[in-house]
Amino acid sequence: MKKTANTRFAARPLTLACAAALVAVLPLSAAAGPTIEFGEQGSLTFTYALQGWLQQKDFTASNDNGSSTDFFLRRNRLTFSGQYNDYVGFYAQLEAGNDDKLGNDDKSVSYRDAYVTLDYRDEVRFIVGRFKNTFSRENLEACLEPLTLDRGEVLPYTPFAGTRDEGLAVWGNLLDAKFQYRFMIADGREGVEVAEDNPRMTARVHYSFWEPEFNYGYLGTYLGTQKVLTIGAAYDMQDGVAYGNYPSRSDIKDYDAWTVDAFMEYPAASGVYTLSGAYFEYDTGGAFNMTPDPKLPVNSDLEGYYVKAGYMLPNKVGPGRLQFFVRHETLDYGAKTGNVEYYDNDWNSVGVNYYLDGQKLKVSFEYADVSFDNEHPTDVALQDYNQATLGLQFIF
Repeated sequence: MKKTANTRFAARPLTLACAAALVAVLPLSAAAGPTIEFGEQGSLTFTYALQGWLQQKDFTASNDNGSSTDFFLRRNRLTFSGQYNDYVGFYAQLEAGNDDKLGNDDKSVSYRDAYVTLDYRDEVRFIVGRFKNTFSRENLEACLEPLTLDRGEVLPYTPFAGTRDEGLAVWGNLLDAKFQYRFMIADGREGVEVAEDNPRMTARVHYSFWEPEFNYGYLGTYLGTQKVLTIGAAYDMQDGVAYGNYPSRSDIKDYDAWTVDAFMEYPAASGVYTLSGAYFEYDTGGAFNMTPDPKLPVNSDLEGYYVKAGYMLPNKVGPGRLQFFVRHETLDYGAKTGNVEYYDNDWNSVGVNYYLDGQKLKVSFEYADVSFDNEHPTDVALQDYNQATLGLQFIF
């Protein structure tokens, strides 16, 4: 078998093999802090990451059309990661995200991720615990290494598990890491509102035409360090997630979703060009427009797509690198209030990243315009608005 950059068992010191194994499953930045080695194979790495945002928005709450200016910690994370031995790794991440957003102070700290990995070989790997859903590319893109300021607020996240779920995944790389497959079985939607206690199952594949993307997580931009062209597709399902008629506990609804996506980054003498897009369809049989349980999310029947692009100047501007980006996103919820669909909207944004030390230290700015197909007469959160965000990111 031809060896690739991600091959686990090359003839090298075990400590390097352990480090390579860890990088291949990290959902976050490849940047890492101090590492402590234990014996011949064990290691523990500490990483701290912070994103501080200053955000101005045209409304404060759904019943308050006064503009708001808010400084908050979008992400505030401490990560412990490492290897038990050459085959078994671990990852635990503590976070108090969105601390002080709109006055919500002292957010509680919780485990964002907590899982163990078993890397039997490059073609067969396992993850067990709480980790990222393997459905959409954008959810799998590291939130500390995005192209735009952040991911979409709703579209890339599955309605019944959000960004992460508890379960088991098997995945691996084939064809010199050009082809990657994943299968995940997890909890999905749980609770007394759920019609049947069935597992959630997700499958995803991708193919890289140029340099391979062989990690479990993706990046939103490689900052010109790789030439990448990858297409992917995924399917997500769980039977019996809701009742169409919750009061009578009848008309059981199943959930399924699919997505296709593409990503390209091309470094050239004139600069670095990045282009990415995806289409999504989430389907729960139209349950939201029936008489469902009150916890059924509005995005349980959602269609939409996003397109985003970036351009990085070829040379430094002062001490850092400058990258411009744009994003368009369309969301069709199909959710009706009476006969009107108030949730459907388009999101258009433009912004800039200034990298002082790659993703470890950067400043970003984004201006977004959100327009609704039908503005709600009283709920200002469902009326057209603009939003400007200045962000600082630090990783150690």
